[in-house]
Amino acid sequence: MQAVNIRQLKNNPSSALAAAHEHDMVVVMNRDTPQAVLVDLEQLGLPNLPAVRVVLAVSLFRTGSVSAGFAARVAGKPLSEMLTLLSGQGIPLTGEGKPAGDEARRDMRRARDWLDKPVA
Repeated sequence: MQAVNIRQLKNNPSSALAAAHEHDMVVVMNRDTPQAVLVDLEQLGLPNLPAVRVVLAVSLFRTGSVSAGFAARVAGKPLSEMLTLLSGQGIPLTGEGKPAGDEARRDMRRARDWLDKPVA
């Protein structure tokens, strides 16, 4: 495990990401207090990392955090396939009808529950 302060993270985020990839995690400190943890997704040993990337991409797009093109890159899918996936889930592609905060929190709870399930 490695620790970086916010200034180090701001000045050199690539170094923190490389450290997360090399080590199991990087703790981000805010004035001597742990504030966040950076974890390389590959280090988590998830059974289906490509599916996790798709779920993250869909959630980021649904909340309006990223564009459809960026979501497609996160998911590792062609844009046309990502658009089909999003529209198939009833997610508006036009930017209208973005979910309220409660729905986004519900999505995050579902994702956490899914990640917490034991692997059989």
